[in-house]
Amino acid sequence: MTASLNRRNRQRDAFFDNAKYLAIVLVAMGHAWGQILDGNRSVEALYRFVYTFHMPAFIVISGYFSRTFDLSPKRVRRLVTGVVVPYVVFEVVYSLHRRVVDDAPDHPISLLDPTYLLWFLCALFVWRLTTPIWQTVRWPLPISLVIAALASMAPSVGNDLNMQRVLQFLPCFVLGLLLRPEHFSLVRRRSARIAAVPVCAVAVAVAWWSVPRMDIAWFYRNAAAQATDAPWWSGPVVTLALFGCSVVLSACFFAWVPGRRMWFTALGAGTIYGYLLHGLLVRTGTYLGWFHAPVLDRPEGAIGLTVAGVAIVTLLCTKPVRRVLRCVVEPRMEWAFKPLPGTGAGAPERPERRPAETAGKTASRAGATGTADAPAGSSRDAARDAAREERAPV
Repeated sequence: MTASLNRRNRQRDAFFDNAKYLAIVLVAMGHAWGQILDGNRSVEALYRFVYTFHMPAFIVISGYFSRTFDLSPKRVRRLVTGVVVPYVVFEVVYSLHRRVVDDAPDHPISLLDPTYLLWFLCALFVWRLTTPIWQTVRWPLPISLVIAALASMAPSVGNDLNMQRVLQFLPCFVLGLLLRPEHFSLVRRRSARIAAVPVCAVAVAVAWWSVPRMDIAWFYRNAAAQATDAPWWSGPVVTLALFGCSVVLSACFFAWVPGRRMWFTALGAGTIYGYLLHGLLVRTGTYLGWFHAPVLDRPEGAIGLTVAGVAIVTLLCTKPVRRVLRCVVEPRMEWAFKPLPGTGAGAPERPERRPAETAGKTASRAGATGTADAPAGSSRDAARDAAREERAPV
């Protein structure tokens, strides 16, 4: 059993596991900083900087690993067990949590109104269902950008399933569908890493400048322009500008993600757990007033909160947590589905063998060109990664 687990860990692409772990760390930091923004311009500048690209980077990775998605029974199973079931379970958990901790016994449980960070699972469900469309049309990215721009000036797009975010973040998912391994190798060249440093420095400076001048609601992408008292035409302008900034900063982020195995690489397989669970702690702190502590108004308090957020989300991605909660986050649920075509009742799924590209090709190409830290693995390894990512979306 141990040898099998070790072999499985080696087969995963370290680069993407590292990227997912570092992205979930940024998510946790952003949620922590979001509680102490009042009157703290430095924290808000960093918050805006991170919010420009942390979810777009996550969504790009999700799109990249959804390239083989179709409406076959096997992949529909994975969509249900890896996205729908966790959403339903945690929507109920978050709602009951608020009833108890926030002393709000009448708080409704609504599957159409995602609580807090659960919007991502709703969005991923919609995006994956539409994947065959984006792989069929001739200009998928421009079309998705037009849809996002139209949504940004349409207050009539309701809050059901947080549809504004679904549509405004859609181009990031479509971009992920279009990416290939060589694109990630390109942004991880030494020249790209060097260029990422001044780009990020300028981005932080612009974020600092924007604090008193730009409504922070733009960074959430969850409402039309009119909700910020801005003219309708500003919606498409800001949406397209933010998309461009998110692509550039996501590339800078990927440029500095290590491609070799690190101490945190194994945690990348459990980021869905960290994502879903850390929100409960943030909500608890909000309901109970933990973030109003005077110490958090001082630099050492903000630093301590940041370190605590990183430590907690890291702990929530570990194997013991995953082992306990796998039944609700990554359930098998063979009993709920008809047997797959060509298999007997209860027969296990065969490993995925249909990657569009392979990490092995990237590795050999990187070896020929001298690219550092290129992804490595065989086509079978890449296929297993793709299948595993479909089941665990974050």
